[in-house]
Amino acid sequence: MTVAAVAAMAVGGGALLMTGNNASASRESAKAARQLAAAQAPMTINCPDVAVRLWSVPQQARPAVDNELAQLDTQVADAYGQLATGDAKADQNWVRSQVLDPLSSQRRSTLDRIAAEIERVSTRPQGLDSLASCTVKRDDVAPASGAAVPSAPASGTSAPGAPAPGASAPAAGGQAQTGPRRSDFVDIRKVRPNVASPRLQSTASRGTFQSRCGRNENKHFNPDNVIVAPGVSNGAHHMHDYVGNLETDAFSSNDDLATAGTTCTNGDRSTHYWPVLRLRNGKNEGDVNLPGGGQDGNVGRILQPASVQLTFRGSPVSKVTAIPTFLRIITGDAKAFTNGTANANASWSCTGFENRQLKDKYPLCPQGSNVVRTFKFQSCWDGQNTDSANHRTHVAFARPNGSCAKGFRAIPQLVQRITYKIAPGSVFAVDSFPEQLHKPGTDHGDFINVMSSSLMRKAVNCINSGRRCG
Repeated sequence: MTVAAVAAMAVGGGALLMTGNNASASRESAKAARQLAAAQAPMTINCPDVAVRLWSVPQQARPAVDNELAQLDTQVADAYGQLATGDAKADQNWVRSQVLDPLSSQRRSTLDRIAAEIERVSTRPQGLDSLASCTVKRDDVAPASGAAVPSAPASGTSAPGAPAPGASAPAAGGQAQTGPRRSDFVDIRKVRPNVASPRLQSTASRGTFQSRCGRNENKHFNPDNVIVAPGVSNGAHHMHDYVGNLETDAFSSNDDLATAGTTCTNGDRSTHYWPVLRLRNGKNEGDVNLPGGGQDGNVGRILQPASVQLTFRGSPVSKVTAIPTFLRIITGDAKAFTNGTANANASWSCTGFENRQLKDKYPLCPQGSNVVRTFKFQSCWDGQNTDSANHRTHVAFARPNGSCAKGFRAIPQLVQRITYKIAPGSVFAVDSFPEQLHKPGTDHGDFINVMSSSLMRKAVNCINSGRRCG
């Protein structure tokens, strides 16, 4: 029996009865099958994330540095496109000479420009050159292409699995499609309850405040990210869903946001956005040939949320203070597949099962249950800055007991909860940077506070007095 035949049986679930000396051969064959499956797994580009390592960038240099950081993302996306459409699996020398070496050269030049921009107003940062080189990463937990995505059957039934999109031909926009994979999905009913909440102390702020801002009925989409890549069109390389502020795009200034219209019924002009979720059913949106859509590997029909809840909650140990106007917060990591889980904060679940939250899997929900995405934002603020160079260090998550670390103060915690009606067995995926392979762990949410002072005072009073408002 050939290695390929053994691999097919290993992937397809077939079995061989082995006795005596054949047991050793069986183990070797199984090992070969695993190796073959790993070799067939899709590859992606893995580069050090420069943005999260720039802890201190002078304010005067940030616009130029942000622009250069966006160029790094474009370079990686382009390199991934070449990797995914080339003969990478057959020729590793081709990967090195045609993909990794040119990418590292481009990155080195960009990193040098970043260092020069910082040096104009401060001390030149050291060690940026060490972040230039990239490697290839395999999605080594995935099965061979062609395995089925398991479906979540309706209660009491056994529905067949849906076909899984693996590495496939380029989309109309020219970018190869990879993901989601079978291993990215799990039946929510097979997940044990895993949600624990800190005990509320007598000093807790127990109230909540909600803004009702719709479900993006006006179809406000763009592939920008005004927090991470201000002034850069397609800075996200994936499409975002927006509710709240009507004018948010890469070029929105604080003044633009402060005077814009809003979808929120209470007049809240805050900006809320997250990557769109797409149904992978062979039908595409009008962005199939555009940046952020098909050009960046994001295809399928964009799903409108069934519901969007925007809730501000209190601290389990103290009162909360007002969120400063124009405070920017990102939660989760859009590059968690290659960066690792240090900043990841995805939470996937199903209605009726929300005591079971998934960080790195998409949920398969039973009939009548909706897919849920929940983003719980950082609730501790440094008391001074509305943003930071890496867009993270000015805010922090509370400690396990609910308190903030020294130097931080408690603010209302934003929770974005978004639900979708998705038929059991349907394949869906979150939009992502192309090299992130649509992994569920890359999910993330973004927020810019543009509440009026009077509305923020109302929110804080509601929360601190234990009432439910909005």
